[in-house]
Amino acid sequence: MRSEFANIMNFWIGKMEDHEYGGFYGGRQKDGELMANAEKGAILNARILWTFSSAARMYGKPEYKEAANRAFCYLADFFYDKKNGGFFWSLDSKGKPVDTKKQAYAQGFCIYGLSEYYRLSKDQRAIDLAYETYNLIETHFRDKQNGGYIEALAADWTPMDDVRLSDKDENTPKSMNTHLHIIEPYANLYRAKPTPELRESIVHCLDIFMNRIIDKRTGHFNLFFDMDWSVMSHIDSYGHDIEGAWLLYEAAEVIEDEELMTQLMPICKRLTDVTMAEGWDGDSIFYEKVDGHLDTDKHWWPQAEAMVGLADTWKHTHDEDYLEKMVKVWGFIYNKIIDRKYGEWLWRTDKDGCDVYNDCKAGFWKCPYHNSRAITEVLIRISAA
Repeated sequence: MRSEFANIMNFWIGKMEDHEYGGFYGGRQKDGELMANAEKGAILNARILWTFSSAARMYGKPEYKEAANRAFCYLADFFYDKKNGGFFWSLDSKGKPVDTKKQAYAQGFCIYGLSEYYRLSKDQRAIDLAYETYNLIETHFRDKQNGGYIEALAADWTPMDDVRLSDKDENTPKSMNTHLHIIEPYANLYRAKPTPELRESIVHCLDIFMNRIIDKRTGHFNLFFDMDWSVMSHIDSYGHDIEGAWLLYEAAEVIEDEELMTQLMPICKRLTDVTMAEGWDGDSIFYEKVDGHLDTDKHWWPQAEAMVGLADTWKHTHDEDYLEKMVKVWGFIYNKIIDRKYGEWLWRTDKDGCDVYNDCKAGFWKCPYHNSRAITEVLIRISAA
């Protein structure tokens, strides 16, 4: 795992740094061909910032810190909206804003990257930007009447019609995915610099998950909601379920709330168990089930999150079955997902682990965050056992 972690880092340093226009390229094809004109997305760049900041803090390599510095400077200098605050959704390949909307999900990831960079560097600008963005989310996105957070606003924080995170998402005002990736950066910001207000926001978000998002009947997350939390779809996302299984408990741990940790333990274990009961085929997990139809592809990020979710559940239960399944998922990744010819990980395989797709190797959504984080989180849990 440590060797593969280094391979991932080397790919993004060696093949993705943009030395002409700054920051990192917007994408590479599956075979490594550069997508020179690809847009640069806030999510990709914020995740790169988190990845290298975490890697530099954990492993102390100067090349990781240099990459983190590059990512921070580009995010702060090019993605930051100097007029309205917050961060643009995307830039062109030369750094000019293309889509200036403010997606709550992207603002959250900017907090995630900035707070981790502050933990590494103690750069005051980073923590100031992180808290400025936190306050913007709480001011503009938090639903004071029904609870939770809305999806997106225009550049000047006014309402907009199409608030979808991506083309595959439904155009609803609230989603599980946004809330999961708001609580994740809030917890990391609390690690970096805790405040009572931030703690309240984390507790609020955990309450939304426990009482609005988790389906008590099925044990899955519901994904899309109206303003009043009416469920707007029937999708079981195995990767999100098992990712949430460890992220929610972690948030309660970070704020040291024993009562919430006690409440969340059986909830998080059930998220893991339901994923394995319905999405596991013996060595890896399927993608999702939509209106009863099972998508049996094996995407890279659910496998990565399954490793952490299983290792985390093993840590809490001491049940070796979870550890054995985690090792099997790693075996699938090692044999089927890691691309030893062109580097990094494949986006997905078919149900049999066959490489039959032509998805990009790096891009708007394909980044080093899920895979590098999974390796680090698993190693932490194993080392502590």
